[in-house]
Amino acid sequence: MNLSDPQDLAGLLEAFLLASGKPLSLERLGELFEEAERPEPAQLKEALEVLRQSCAGRAFELKEVASGYRLQVRERFAPWVGRLWEERPQRYSRAMLETLALVAYRQPITRGEIEDIRGVAVNSQIVKTLQEREWIRVVGYRDVPGRPAMFATTKAFLDHFNLKSLDELPPLAALRELEPEPVLALDDDAPVPPGLQARADLAGEEGEEVPAEPREETSFRSLLAELDSMEQGLKIDFEDMPVANEESGEAAEAGGEDIAEAASDEPDERT
Repeated sequence: MNLSDPQDLAGLLEAFLLASGKPLSLERLGELFEEAERPEPAQLKEALEVLRQSCAGRAFELKEVASGYRLQVRERFAPWVGRLWEERPQRYSRAMLETLALVAYRQPITRGEIEDIRGVAVNSQIVKTLQEREWIRVVGYRDVPGRPAMFATTKAFLDHFNLKSLDELPPLAALRELEPEPVLALDDDAPVPPGLQARADLAGEEGEEVPAEPREETSFRSLLAELDSMEQGLKIDFEDMPVANEESGEAAEAGGEDIAEAASDEPDERT
C-alpha cells in the first residue's frame, strides 16, 4: 500500500473510521501510523477529502464533528435504520430541553440564572441526567456569595447533535419561527368543508335533514349564542295564568279586605 497516494490513504482512513465506531481527530489518526510512515496532517486532510467525495451517492457520509471525523448514515435513512434497535429513542421532557438550550446559548450559566430565566426551579435530576450523558459539565464557579457552579456544554453534546462547534447552533430567531403561533378559530369565520356543503345543498333540495358534524369542543361564541336562545324562551310573565279555583280566589280577596278593615279600626298605640 502506497500511503503517499491519497486514494490508498483514503481507503485506510475509511477502515479506521469504520472500525472505531466513534469520531477520530487528525491527531488520533496520525497516532495509528508508525512514526516512519506517518503522513503529514495536510496529507491526512487531502485523503479525507477524497473519502468525502467517494461517499457521494452512498448511504453514509463523512462528517466532521467536535471530536473529529466519523462515518455516519445519512439523515434521510434514519426512520428505517432506527428499526434495527428494539428500544425506542428516549423522549426528553420540555424542562430538560429548555435547561439544555439555556446552557448551550448562555454558557457559562449557573443553576440560579437558569431558574431566573425559566421562572421555575430546576429539578436536580435534570442537571444530574445532563451531566451523566456528558452533555454539560462544570467549568468554574461564579465569584458571588455561595460560589454557584457554572455549566457549559461538552464535545459529546456537539457530537450527539451533529455539530462541529457552537457556531453551528441555529440562531434563536430561527427557533422562534419553528414554534407555531396559536390560532383562534371562530365558528363564524371557519369555512364550511366542501363535502358538508354539498350534502347540505342536496338535502335542501330533497327536504332531508343533514346531521350535524361532530365537533371536539364548543367555541365561546357558540356557547354564548346558545345561552342567549335559551334565555329568550324563558317565561317571566305569569299574569295570564288561569286561577285553579275561582271561589277560593274570591274568598281570599274578601279575607284580605276584612284584614285591612280590622287593621284600620285598631287604635294607634304610638299615640
